[in-house]
Amino acid sequence: MGSSDRMDPAVLQTLRRGVAIPAHPLALTANRQLDERRQVALTRYYCDAGAGGVAVGVHTTQFAIRDPRVGLYAPVLKLAAGAIAEFERASGKRIVKVAGVCGVTAQAVREAATARAAGYDLGLLSLAALPAARKRELLAHCRAVAREIPVCGFYLQPSVGGRLLAYEFWREFCRIPAVVAIKVAPFNRYQTLDVVRAVADSGRAPEIALYTGNDDNIIADLLTEFRVAGQRLYFRGGLLGQWAVWTRRAVQLLETVHACRDAGGQGAAEILAGSAALTDANGALFDVRNRFAGSIAGLHEILRRQGLLEGRWCLDPAEDLSDGQLAEIDRVCASYPELTDDEFVRENLDGWLR
Repeated sequence: MGSSDRMDPAVLQTLRRGVAIPAHPLALTANRQLDERRQVALTRYYCDAGAGGVAVGVHTTQFAIRDPRVGLYAPVLKLAAGAIAEFERASGKRIVKVAGVCGVTAQAVREAATARAAGYDLGLLSLAALPAARKRELLAHCRAVAREIPVCGFYLQPSVGGRLLAYEFWREFCRIPAVVAIKVAPFNRYQTLDVVRAVADSGRAPEIALYTGNDDNIIADLLTEFRVAGQRLYFRGGLLGQWAVWTRRAVQLLETVHACRDAGGQGAAEILAGSAALTDANGALFDVRNRFAGSIAGLHEILRRQGLLEGRWCLDPAEDLSDGQLAEIDRVCASYPELTDDEFVRENLDGWLR
């Protein structure tokens, strides 16, 4: 069964057109329990900011939600789905619901089934739990998950737990009929090109939407036209942890990129001029100096300052900002006010927290 047989046509159209998809954080109270009110407020923020999708149960949501002692995977999926349904009824707009799916095959299949039951459109499939699996085993794993839910592939950078995935794997992966998108996030140009070439050579380029997850290279990815084997491919949008904050500005950036593409590249140089600022800001929020140790806390700090989160607490009490990271966040906020959406949040916060 192909993707078009299993997905709402409006969702497929939205996904292929290209949208901003923030990776949803986890709102906690000071005693590290789920803060349902603020969790829902975050989802409302993303919807009202113009995001065309939301990814829940991903790295930014914290993988520990799957721990049986925590037990938050299904609850956070359901909270986001409920807030999205409320927005869709009021706006008439469809939001693409993406659920993170990970673990060995039995766990990944269970998570895919949970996500499907909660109304999610596709699963973002991480292969980090299979570091030594061969290509044949990886593909069997992906097909098992694809029988439960349409799939968005995920090339996660090895420096934060991902694994190297060759061109040959991606080409065969793209031939799984239920694959509808790929988040490309190796933070590496050569590996990014491996995926783009594989999509082109799979024969399914029109059906598979490429989404950048390269938080260090967002604007360049979105502006690049990849000319491969007589085809022209683009990153249609982004599924990004960076877009979990300052989301209104991210949506505006993507709209500007789409307008530039429609105009034959007019204005590309001006858009590209903002690339270094966004990468610099991401380096501070994601704590690149310390190998991403404070990446989730860095995003939480921005959301705390805006009032969306009460604090920057993570499920692991030891997980917080790294030494010097707070000063770096202060620096980029002062240096690049054009990246922030503080005024938009301030105007709407009370309604989201209702």
